[in-house]
Amino acid sequence: MAHDPLARISRQASIGEQVSIGPFSVIEAGVRIGDRCRIAAHVTVKTGVTLGDDNAIEEGAVLGGAPQHLNRIPHPGPVIIGDRNVIREHVTVHQAMHADGQTRIGSECLLMVGSHVAHDCQIGDNVVLTNNVLLAGHVQVGDRAYLGGGSAVHQHCRIGRVAMVGGLARVAQDVPPFVMIDGDSSLLVGLNRVGLKRAGFSADEINLIKEAYRLYYRSGLSFNERLELLAEHFAGGAAGEFSEFFRGGSRGFVRERRSPPNVAIRPMHEAVVERREAPAPAIKRAG
Repeated sequence: MAHDPLARISRQASIGEQVSIGPFSVIEAGVRIGDRCRIAAHVTVKTGVTLGDDNAIEEGAVLGGAPQHLNRIPHPGPVIIGDRNVIREHVTVHQAMHADGQTRIGSECLLMVGSHVAHDCQIGDNVVLTNNVLLAGHVQVGDRAYLGGGSAVHQHCRIGRVAMVGGLARVAQDVPPFVMIDGDSSLLVGLNRVGLKRAGFSADEINLIKEAYRLYYRSGLSFNERLELLAEHFAGGAAGEFSEFFRGGSRGFVRERRSPPNVAIRPMHEAVVERREAPAPAIKRAG
């Protein structure tokens, strides 16, 4: 272990091999740091934090701060951080509200300057939080999601995987997987096609995701009808994630921004056409 003599490291902390710790950093009792991590100057890693291997924590970050709540939390839960993450300057990550909960960050994530992860958040792998992103308590962020600078997410919201949220967006409802949120209107503006390609989705998979997207957002059917058709026609694969996502959550779902009046909408999935063209049931009249 290589650390600056001006760092304060508790003897009750567990430090892996080839770890470097910069000056004026504080590593509290009970902290566990994996191999080959690099802790820069003025970093605070508080009791209850576990860091995996090969993480880089930059100046001024505070990992494991107490939950921000009006009441004092006597027994907060741990912070679990995976491997190969980059956590930049002045990032803050808070403990869970209760001992049996946890705040979790996956692996290979990038948390840019000043971003904040509140208590009980669940962050997947390969997630990017750009500068000053704010996640309230209990937020879930799926793998490969990208949140633009200054965007803020309301507590208990979910961000689906490979979703992209524009800068300064105000997210107060769930964001489905594979979509884009406009930073100006905070509304949904289509699929994250670039993100899907970069994530390695095939052309056939992307086409099925497009069909499922149009079925849900463009069909005009009731919510329950849309869920039924999604489950029936997109039972597996990536497109099947829409059905599962729309059956969960507690905040509702981000609406699609309306297109200009002269923009043509492509044909719906054939299941929607069949549903719309089905003859109406006969109505029996009294007498």
